[in-house]
Formats: sequence, C-alpha cells, structure tokens
Amino acid sequence: MRDPTADQQSETTRVARCIEEDIIFGRIEPGAALREERLLARFGVSRHIVRAALALLEHDGIVIRELNRGARVRTFSAAEVKELHEVREVLQRHAALRIRLPVEQSEIEKLEEIESRYETAVETGDLRGMQDINSEFHRGVFALCGNAHLCNMIADLLHVTFPVRANSLGDKADRQRAIADHRLILSLLSGNDSWALAEVCVNHIKARRDAYLEFLEKDHKGSR
Repeated sequence: MRDPTADQQSETTRVARCIEEDIIFGRIEPGAALREERLLARFGVSRHIVRAALALLEHDGIVIRELNRGARVRTFSAAEVKELHEVREVLQRHAALRIRLPVEQSEIEKLEEIESRYETAVETGDLRGMQDINSEFHRGVFALCGNAHLCNMIADLLHVTFPVRANSLGDKADRQRAIADHRLILSLLSGNDSWALAEVCVNHIKARRDAYLEFLEKDHKGSR
C-alpha cells in the first residue's frame, strides 16, 4: 500500500526542483514573482504541494515569501552582494593559504575526476550537473585546508549566494572561464605557490559577483 505522506513529499520535492532549475537556467530572473495560480496550472498538484515546495525553496534561501505579497525569487541589494563576497573572499583566501603544497597526487586525482565530470556537464548542457558538480569541486579543494569549521563556513556562504551565481550558469563565456580557473587551481595544487593559489580562488568568484551587480544596475535603470 502506497504511503500518501511519502507521495506528497515526493511531489513537493519534484515541484521545488523544477522551480529551482528554472532559476538556475535563467528562465526565472531574480526578484520575479512566483504566482501560486500559475504553479497550480503548470504542475497540476494541490495548493498544499505548491506551498510546501515554496516553503522548501524559502528554507534553502532561494525564495522569499512575504505577507500579502506572495513568493518571489530571492534578490540581493548591491550592498549585500558586495558584503557577502567580501566575507567569501576573506574565508577562501585564508583556506587556500592553509593548504599545504604540493598536495598529494591521490587528492589531485580525486579533484581531476570531479573536474572531468564538470566539463562533461558543460559539454552536454547539463546545467543542474554544472551547479552540483561545481559545488563538489570547490568543497573538495577547500577541504584540503584541514579546518572543517572553515570549510563549513565557506559551504554555507556558497549556499546563501546561490541566487547570485545561478543567473550566470547559462553564460557560455562564464562556463569556459570556470573551466580555465579550475584547471589552473589543479595546476597550482601541484606546485608551491600558495599566494598564487589564494589569488585564483578569490578571483574565481568575482566574475559572477560582477555579473549580478550588472544585472541589478540594468534592472534599476529599467524600473525608472
């Protein structure tokens, strides 16, 4: 006998993942409203499922729900983006400088395998794969610093800033830049230049930050 509770959870997850992918693929822009009626018509599920899916996305920091205004894709102010990335830069630089170089070949091979999967996702246009595998690559790199608490803080910020990164995933130039940076990081892990490694780890996140700030600027001008 099927468990109705399990079925509801499965449907909630399915709807949430579909909405999340729309955000990742750039089909829904930051700040866009998520109307319940449209979601009901699109997915053919109950209002309870739609609201549960939106609650799940809210918990993940992707969606904001406001009283009497409904749900919308989370957006950050320019000041928030700059402040969040300032913290990310400090933490990632410190983590990179803690990595003892050169890294053991077995660890580099693990990262190379992850990068190979990432590049396959880029070649096949698998944006969901790009998002998930990119996060896996960076978690693997910073895990080499040997400080689990520092790694967790970096991972938390990576999660919080998901809406900032998501809008750039469909950009081919951004994807190729990410591949080049990943390959450079792998190369530096085999060497002895900790400062160069730290600089690449910091610069790597600036392109998507700048792209989001540019989006905010265009949106601000368009609303005048």
